[in-house]
Amino acid sequence: MRVVYFAWVRERVGMEEEEVELPASVTTAGDLVAWLKDRSPSHAFALEEPAAIRIAVDRVHAQQDAPIAGAREVALFPPMTGG
Repeated sequence: MRVVYFAWVRERVGMEEEEVELPASVTTAGDLVAWLKDRSPSHAFALEEPAAIRIAVDRVHAQQDAPIAGAREVALFPPMTGG
């Protein structure tokens, strides 16, 4: 699965995207965020407040409980404001 990072999430993680092989226990978008936090100190810093992270699964906005089985891409980004 490809994980893509945007805005300050990307800056804190230190990369734009990465390919990951998920363990069977990671079944939802929230599980993915929790699992990614353990990958490195920079991931932990970027994802320290999971409620602040917005998620898109295959380019569709999703909630933390959204299933990710079969997804090709999950994007993580901060809340957006319009203007």
